[in-house]
Amino acid sequence: MRAPDWLTARPVAHRGLHDISRGIVENMPGAVQAAIAGNFAIEVDIQLSADGEAMVHHDHALGRLTDATGPLSAKTAAELKAIRFKDTPERMMSLGDLCAMVAGRVPLVIEVKSHFDGDRKLVKRMAEVLASYQGQAVGMSFDPDQVLALRELMPSRPRGIVAQRSYQDEYWAHLTQQQRDSMLYLRHGFQTQPHFVAFKVDDLPAPAPWIARNVFGCALLGWTVRTGEQRTRVGQYADQMIFEGFVP
Repeated sequence: MRAPDWLTARPVAHRGLHDISRGIVENMPGAVQAAIAGNFAIEVDIQLSADGEAMVHHDHALGRLTDATGPLSAKTAAELKAIRFKDTPERMMSLGDLCAMVAGRVPLVIEVKSHFDGDRKLVKRMAEVLASYQGQAVGMSFDPDQVLALRELMPSRPRGIVAQRSYQDEYWAHLTQQQRDSMLYLRHGFQTQPHFVAFKVDDLPAPAPWIARNVFGCALLGWTVRTGEQRTRVGQYADQMIFEGFVP
């Protein structure tokens, strides 16, 4: 069940090699190009547009990085590509745009963002795009159902679980207790059968990722590494880091 060696061969640039102080915005073409130039694997997030396109963006709601506001899912791909990003000429990419830009030069680590509503259209579109992509790419998600969808719709592509020790903080408040409990301890692993685990670096070491790595042979990535202490922690307990804010 272990991921291919290329996944852990080089550090993974979180949302690309972005640096807002230099006008390089996360998940934007400039961040992707910078990561390629550094020969880093690239982690990106995808969201579903109103017309069923997989768009490269982290937040469910627009506004943190863009002039436009409101839910991303309410806008079409064309509308999203037309939105201005603050202090930059960059525009949002589709997953197809990203694949065309990367063209297999470095691995892609694609996080499927989820509303935890059982909707699998985003993974379906991801599978359609990656069916013709010859480069190295993996999928992952916090949502066990989306990881199961990756297993069912893209069985030949490696897949992973994104996880942490607890889901009781405000970020997860919109989920039911049952949904939060379903993500604990990687308990869905026998069903989703991941090839790797991406685990919150500050929560390492922890029993569940230790078992996944040492008993079931899953590769273990630590996210998101920003400090020297976190980098040391990843070196002790994981196979590779997902990093931002510095160049390894």
